[in-house]
Amino acid sequence: MRKARQTPEGGLSGPAGVIFDMDGLMLDTERPAVEAWVRACRELGLDADAGIAVRTIGVDGPSNRAIMTEALGADFPFEKIREVMRRFIMEEAERNGIGQKPGLIPLLDHLAERGIPAAVATSTARSTAEWKLEKGGLGGRFSVIICGDEISRSKPAPDIFLKALDRLGLSAGDCLGFEDSPAGIRALHAAGIRPVFIKDMVEPPEEVLALVWRRLTRLDEAIGLIP
Repeated sequence: MRKARQTPEGGLSGPAGVIFDMDGLMLDTERPAVEAWVRACRELGLDADAGIAVRTIGVDGPSNRAIMTEALGADFPFEKIREVMRRFIMEEAERNGIGQKPGLIPLLDHLAERGIPAAVATSTARSTAEWKLEKGGLGGRFSVIICGDEISRSKPAPDIFLKALDRLGLSAGDCLGFEDSPAGIRALHAAGIRPVFIKDMVEPPEEVLALVWRRLTRLDEAIGLIP
């Protein structure tokens, strides 16, 4: 197994493995999910503040529920909204697939050509994650997939990334991690993995950005980090 090498400037050259978030980082699912949430609320005759849905980006189901309940009250019909929202999302994906974020395939091809394993660490439950990866044209692209229903603590806890490292058989210092959410960046940092941030919908606060190793605008810009 290849090991990461330190550059004279203290950077990371030639990582031994790369770990990716999924929603909003590789797949263009966050904006459609927020739009579906707003539509679902309106279909049920409820006020819909898209900002509340944006706050749930990067978290698992229980954390999502907690955010919604705190913001909208204990009587908010969380499960019914999720059911209608999922219907909208699935109908759209069945019609048109799920879009990839810019530069994803060139980066994955670059990793494959160099024999660098790629893992997914997503807060999404496995059944949904695998469906999304297939609809997004990414089936079979990853040697390891760790999902939110397979860990006890979700991001920003490091558990999901530590489990990915264990499955890859690599140490944190030999890997790069790619994230688009504040919770994901915190989780990577807590796991000891260098975070690469690519913004989707949320701009992290300054204290979170201070944890970022590199900030990029699109995925294929990372090719220069992985010789």
